[in-house]
Amino acid sequence: MKVLITGATGLIGKEIVKRCHEQDISVHYLTTSKEKIKTEDNYKGFYWDPNNDIIDSACFEDVDAIINLAGAVIAKRWTENYKKTIIESRVKSLQCLKNALSKIENHHIKQILSASAIGFYPDSLTKYYDESCTKQSPTFLGDVVSAWEHAVDEFSELGLIVSKVRIGLVLDANEGALPQMVKPIKLGVGSAFGSGDQWQSWIHVYDLSRVFVHIIENELEGVYNGVAPNPITNTELTKAIAKTLDKPLFLPNIPKFLMKLVLGKMHILLFESQRVSSKKIEDSDFDFTYSNIQPALEAVLA
Repeated sequence: MKVLITGATGLIGKEIVKRCHEQDISVHYLTTSKEKIKTEDNYKGFYWDPNNDIIDSACFEDVDAIINLAGAVIAKRWTENYKKTIIESRVKSLQCLKNALSKIENHHIKQILSASAIGFYPDSLTKYYDESCTKQSPTFLGDVVSAWEHAVDEFSELGLIVSKVRIGLVLDANEGALPQMVKPIKLGVGSAFGSGDQWQSWIHVYDLSRVFVHIIENELEGVYNGVAPNPITNTELTKAIAKTLDKPLFLPNIPKFLMKLVLGKMHILLFESQRVSSKKIEDSDFDFTYSNIQPALEAVLA
């Protein structure tokens, strides 16, 4: 089997490449940097420039499935210009792939699997969301996910199986949100955000990469939540990190207005509450390695 991956050098992409190689799946990847192009037996790079609809069509050769992870970083201050970049980077990447693929008569590609986000689901302290929820969050993140998923849905016009993974809080030692949460706790000044009651639907990066490969290998169609089985509150997560690091927590919770001053509109990343179900992916015979937060944190922060 051979897959084409966009965003292969990012946090999630690097782990997916490892899982693919463990399963003897060869990887083609797209990069906007010609300096990052490598040619190895099972890992081959190709150049693209989605903003200008440029792509090396040789990237599709003998490929069975596409894994799309391309998109500008969300965790950066949301100026109006950058908000536009966040959406356009996701939509243009998919449009570039679709335009190129539509011009190739004979290809082997059966499926496209795209990253998405649980930011689709509305903020709630009480609701428990699964993939059947059609009500979109009325926030910028909801708009991002809606545009992102609509762009990948258009690949059904080419006869491809279309799949999406709505990703939660990814636990990784070096990248993503967790290292930023760890820093103040290591210094002894950690604290929960707001009430601390908001739900955090998390997943260990190892399990997330396995979810992507599982969906590709089994040609699963539709939306799947990329979250572990046991969501926790922000307070519980903060306490679990402190316990793992053997650090005290004694400061009061950080108020919402303060983080809004510091981060602007992006502060909602810390205060939105989404309690999200993993039942659908589990029902497809996927077994999580890290179902509970403490073992997951110990594996990441050891």
